[in-house]
Amino acid sequence: MIILERRIGVVGIVVEDRNKSPEINSIISQYGNIIVGRMGIPNRDKGLGVISLIVEGTTDEIGAMTGKLGNIKGVQVKSALSNKYK
Repeated sequence: MIILERRIGVVGIVVEDRNKSPEINSIISQYGNIIVGRMGIPNRDKGLGVISLIVEGTTDEIGAMTGKLGNIKGVQVKSALSNKYK
């Protein structure tokens, strides 16, 4: 049996098209089991927003979520994860 190491880290999401919010929120909800915390800051004047997620999961789980988010046009995603976490 292969045991996948869990990691903890942060995922930063820049939303350049706020009309994509329902799609973004749907994906984030699908991965709610790996999300420890969430903070979102809208900038209505500029029509964009920033979301930061604290995540805890395997690299496969986190990568699947960030991959789906990154495939949305007008959304930029970056993550920073711990090397090891028990």
